[in-house]
Parts: sequence; C-alpha cells; structure tokens
Amino acid sequence: MKTLTALACLLAATPAVAKDYLLAPTRPDRLVIVDAEAMKVDKVIEMKKAGPLPSLPAITPNGKRAFIIIAKNEVIAEIDLETGEEIKRIRLSSRDERVKALFGMDLSPDGKTLAVYESPVHIYKNEFEVQPTRLALYDADTGKLKTRAEAPRQITVIAYSTDGTKIYGMGREMHVFDGATGEKIGEMPIQGWGGDDYVQPDVLDAWSQFEVADMVTTPFYTFRADGDPMDPEAYRTGLLTLDLQSGEMEMKDAEATDIFYFSTVADADRSRIYGVYNQLSSFDLETREPIKRVDLPHSYYSVNVSSDGKTLYIGGTLGDIGVYDAETLERKGQIDMPDGHSMSLASIRLFTRDE
Repeated sequence: MKTLTALACLLAATPAVAKDYLLAPTRPDRLVIVDAEAMKVDKVIEMKKAGPLPSLPAITPNGKRAFIIIAKNEVIAEIDLETGEEIKRIRLSSRDERVKALFGMDLSPDGKTLAVYESPVHIYKNEFEVQPTRLALYDADTGKLKTRAEAPRQITVIAYSTDGTKIYGMGREMHVFDGATGEKIGEMPIQGWGGDDYVQPDVLDAWSQFEVADMVTTPFYTFRADGDPMDPEAYRTGLLTLDLQSGEMEMKDAEATDIFYFSTVADADRSRIYGVYNQLSSFDLETREPIKRVDLPHSYYSVNVSSDGKTLYIGGTLGDIGVYDAETLERKGQIDMPDGHSMSLASIRLFTRDE
C-alpha cells in the first residue's frame, strides 16, 4: 500500500512534458495530426462537407482546438483536436451575400477572438456586385461577429501581435489594424521599399507559419535599379521579417535570384530563416547571408520548424511531409499523408501540447 501511495505521489509530481505536433490539412476534408518527434501520424480527423480543401488552421494556445476554413472557403469550423469532434461552424455567407475567406486568418494570443480577412460579393437577382474587402473579428467561444471594418485588397497573411493589440495584414504594404476594432491604423512600406537602389519588390505569400518565432517572414523579389538586365546578379531575392513582439519590420537583400522560394520560416531563437520550394535553404536571420542549400525530391510550398529549432518539416503541395535536420539540411525521414491525399496550398502549422 505504501508503495502504491508513493508511486501515485511520484506520478502526480511528474511535470507535464510539452510535445510538438504538426497539423496538416489534406484534400478533400481531412485534418492530419502528426507526432513531430516520432515522425508518424497521430490522428486523422474527417470533416463533413468540408471540401475541396481545408486550409489555414489557427490553433488555440493550449493546442487542444483548431479553427479551420472549409466548404469552398465560406465556413470556419472549430475542431477538438483530441477527440476529433466538431464543436461549431461559423458561416460567413448569407442569403444576399457570398463571403470567401481565401487567405488570412489568425486567433488572438488569448484565444478569444478570431480575425478573418473576408472577400464579399452581394448577390442580386441578375448580377453580382463585388464589395470592399474587410477584416472581421469573431468571438471564438460563441462564433458571433464582434466587429467588422473595411480593409485593403490583396491581403494574404493575417497575424496578431503577441500582445493582441494589433493585427498585421500582409499585402502590397504591411497594413496595421487595431486589435479591438479591426480599423486600419497604419502601414509599413513593402512595394515602397528599396529607395533608389532597387525597383518595386514583388511579394507572394499565402502561408501562415509564424507561431514558433512570433515572426512573420517572407521572400521578396526585386532588381537592382542600376543593374544590367543581362547580369544574373542584378536580379535579387530578399527576406522580409516582421517581429510580432516589437512590431519592427525589416527587408534586406539576401542573394541573387537563381531559384525561387514559396515560403519561409524563422526558428525559435531567431538565428536562422529557412526557405522552401524546389530547394531548401538556410539563411542567417540577422545578415540574411545564405548558409546552405539542398535540392528536394519535389516541390514543397510550406516549411515549419520544431520548437527546439533542430528539425524542419516541409509540406504542402503533394502527400508527404519531408523531415530535415535544421543545421545540416540532411533528410531525416518522410511522413506520408494517409491514402496519399494532397496538402496543396495548405499551411502546415506546428503546435505544442502538454502531455
């Protein structure tokens, strides 16, 4: 009896261990939860009427629930990641208005508010009328609309500041919104970057993967204003970082554009940036100097990094997640999605849950 009591006390005193998981949406209606360290599928959640592709999961701070855009980008579902049960749905469209959430959704740091970038169209009997794009804030517990404000077009990434007072929207510029009202309160130049040294940069980023470092990163492409069009070195790839803790944004030239990256991610200690598409590359975050590059077996759109910064996970595009050593960029393994279902444009999110 004393032994059992001692064992019970020992188990009760054992601290919870934080464990990394990946959440990978796959066609047409699945969420795949991956045990990141074990490199194996932990759970497959199938959702009803969710196709053709669930996208852009936003995960609660405790790692137990996720909000995900489904049903032709017109519905947001809340899913219990432990039981697989659907908790509720937020329907964006109404009888007179069709609303798509194509890109841009994030959950506030306290888990109470869901910020969604919406593209509405008013439906008349004989025509459609495009409406201004907007930022909508929903109560995460009830699903009810809290407030809504017009927002610039062409925003593809939405991210809360870590204190929840601001919401950033990446588009032609880095737009800044009030975290409580959704009203635009400022912007930082993206297309206006470069002064007299570079031509207007081009940014394409539809992947939300900033949760590990609290830092949005994205590649951009430009050309030296004094460059010779016949000189390959005149075409430049840069890296943008937005610190979600301080609000500071930096854009720096990194390397000649001999390849493309679809998305990038920063590691937890903010020493490296990793970029992915047909190659996987590492960069020094401070200087943007390239460190190493390796070829990949096929294209990958999304990249994320373990909470200890030692392992990279690259996904999106097809039906596997490649696992790489973050220092050497050597391939450590592969996690196949069940039935080979494709992840397409979906963002691969990392979350940590106490076990």
